[in-house]
Amino acid sequence: MSVTVFVPRDAAALAVGADKVAAAIEREAAARNLDVTIIRNGSRGMLWLETLVEVRTDKGRVAYGPVKASDVPSLFDAGFLSGGDHRLAHGVTAEIPFLKGQTRLTFARCGVTDPLSLEDYRHYKGLKGLEAAVAMAPAEIMKQVTDSGLRGRGGAGFPTGIKWKTVADAKADQKYIVCNADEGDSGTFADRMIMEGDPFVLIEGMAIAAIAVGATRGYIYTRSEYPHAIAIMQEAIAIARRAGILGASVLGSSHAFDMEVRVGAGAYVCGEETSLLNSLEGKRGIVRAKPPLPALEGLFGKPTVVNNVMSLASVPVILDRGAQFYRDFGVGRSHGTIPIQLAGNLKHGGLYETAFGLTLGELVNDIGGGTLSGRPVKAVQVGGPLGAYFPPALFDTVFDYEAFAAAGGLIGHAGVVVFDDTVDMLAQARFAMEFCAIESCGKCTPCRIGAVRGVETVDRIARGDAAAIPLLESLCDTMKSGSLCALGGFTPYPVMSALTHFPADFDRMKEAAE
Repeated sequence: MSVTVFVPRDAAALAVGADKVAAAIEREAAARNLDVTIIRNGSRGMLWLETLVEVRTDKGRVAYGPVKASDVPSLFDAGFLSGGDHRLAHGVTAEIPFLKGQTRLTFARCGVTDPLSLEDYRHYKGLKGLEAAVAMAPAEIMKQVTDSGLRGRGGAGFPTGIKWKTVADAKADQKYIVCNADEGDSGTFADRMIMEGDPFVLIEGMAIAAIAVGATRGYIYTRSEYPHAIAIMQEAIAIARRAGILGASVLGSSHAFDMEVRVGAGAYVCGEETSLLNSLEGKRGIVRAKPPLPALEGLFGKPTVVNNVMSLASVPVILDRGAQFYRDFGVGRSHGTIPIQLAGNLKHGGLYETAFGLTLGELVNDIGGGTLSGRPVKAVQVGGPLGAYFPPALFDTVFDYEAFAAAGGLIGHAGVVVFDDTVDMLAQARFAMEFCAIESCGKCTPCRIGAVRGVETVDRIARGDAAAIPLLESLCDTMKSGSLCALGGFTPYPVMSALTHFPADFDRMKEAAE
């Protein structure tokens, strides 16, 4: 009887030698004349344990990690094929505290299944949402999504159902579904994990959106830095097409929908929806003025739904289990679950899907385990390079859209990057301005020129010119109010939060005197 061993082919696992581990297991099994079947799954999201090797046993899947190729012979010696004890053993995977404490809805299959096995996907309740959708009227689909309280998971938190209804009500001979999979924020990897670990859920979500709004064509826009995600998505789309999930008749219905992957060159500004649409059309990736909204005049001037990967991948469970089921998770106006990406100077970095409502302190100290360096936490940046820096004094902030906005921050794509007390917050403020200057599309003056002036002004402060601090504050106010898109408009968040919460790092004259 063959023993099934799981070795991830997620990019994070590949980066630390997963292919070598899989090859070593195959060689060792052959040398010992043992029948082993290796499945290359996605990542479970416990990145500090990668490469995480799992073995299917009578008591469930048992985990070992982080495994290197050189560890494989000793794993066989310890009887890991039957769940034997070893220094890298963690017991039953589902019982590992980091995983056990999660509420996995969007990521329910990620790390569990073979990403390209449609049989696996169906076995773990895949396609249930789409099967429900093809039997429903488009208006009923939109009502389910609206009533669920799902909001855009890409940053702005705009209600998904309202966006869909705008596209559905628009009159046009062609409509599009565009998935924003550009994922340019530092410390974020949830989109990539879904594309590499559970691609069919994204396909299913896009197909449901298409039926709801009357679109027949879809595009996944991602970046060239994601070669593994691109390859897996392309293969999954081909499989879905052959299975009748995509094409002229979605699951045998009267609805037609097909899709493809398009690859951008990695410009950060193309994560903004109108820049993305320009790039998708083969134009320079620069911001469009709004109105008109993409929902009315989007791709090629047609009504277009532009949603993030997490938004679309959350739709199947809503259609399968109902709006109320999803809505019951979360707090306030933040409903459902959010895949939080823990990164930076942290012991337990990885992906943690949970209902809205945990505090920032719980995420960093209890779930993340505090700093890897063992030094005190000084700052946590939430929401990518344009997110605000939060000091430990704000660790009681609840992880939901309104609470973060009230505290002067934003959730964004839910990336959490931790810094210990060695970080220089003036240098971080300079980085934010420099990042904006480099990544600006150049369309508007506050962003194009403001970011360059911002770098110069921070450099003046670094040389001890305290009179430049009010100028920096004024510059940030101009960028926030006058920029066309969030790149220039949100760059003041990290700069001003650094200045507000860590003023000592900006007092260079005092430092010199000391």
